[in-house]
Amino acid sequence: MHALSRRQLTVLIALTLVWGINWPIMKLGVTGYPPLTFRTLCMVLGLPVLGGVLVALKVPFRIEQRYWPELFKLAVFNMFFWHALAIVAIQSLSSGRAAILGYTMPIFSAVIGALWFGDRLSARAWGGVAAAALGVALLLWHELTAMAGRPLGVLMMLTAAGTWAVGTRMLRRTSLPVPTLAIAFWMTAMTTVVMTGLSLALERNQWRWPSPEGWGAVVFNALGVFVFAQTAWLYLARGLPPVASTLSVMFIPVVGVFSGALWLGEVLHWQDWAAVGLMVLAIATVLLPATRRPSGSV
Repeated sequence: MHALSRRQLTVLIALTLVWGINWPIMKLGVTGYPPLTFRTLCMVLGLPVLGGVLVALKVPFRIEQRYWPELFKLAVFNMFFWHALAIVAIQSLSSGRAAILGYTMPIFSAVIGALWFGDRLSARAWGGVAAAALGVALLLWHELTAMAGRPLGVLMMLTAAGTWAVGTRMLRRTSLPVPTLAIAFWMTAMTTVVMTGLSLALERNQWRWPSPEGWGAVVFNALGVFVFAQTAWLYLARGLPPVASTLSVMFIPVVGVFSGALWLGEVLHWQDWAAVGLMVLAIATVLLPATRRPSGSV
């Protein structure tokens, strides 16, 4: 496994905590409030702060025209689908279940790498994919059998995770000679435009002032997610190998499940407990390095 520097490890731990506890916070923010509008407010608030960070650190905003098509593709797969689908899906799912489904991304990434990019998956890795599929089936089964189940929310979260996996693969292979902060700023800016348009087209008749709790969720997302977490993820994804950069994903859904149960009183069924175990097992199976036999052993 790639040895993390102290700085990278600190970023990794902070990212895990921020993204993990954000799931119940997002659930609180969109409960009784239009989800696309919620996400748009978060971005509108966070984007100027992120721009101020670039100014303070003297990071150039300018990106040469020839790089904009690639930057747009990165934004489509890393942010457009993820932020639109995930925020709508969480309104019909518990925050813990949404977190588990969203962070199947490394499993999708492994399969996409094998099918599209020629990566070779070991039998152990395919076993991890099978464990993830079983975990998803448990969650989907619970949704279908519960009276208030929303299988569409499950499918939206899985689609969001799949497109994010493609985007992550693209991000790791990009050769853009652009600072990560500048990439984060412009992808967030483009996504803000898209989310504003979706909110205007689909939720304009639902627009209203958020509650105090809603504003708290907006501020946390604006600063914690769009200023810190999104940039931290791009920093790790660009600077580290796949195993190291996705290490925190092993724990984010676990943090999401238990923080949702603690703060929102979400009831954990046996399917949820089993799915948590299967997802952690699956991601660990895919990401952790295999034990090497000592040289000369028979």
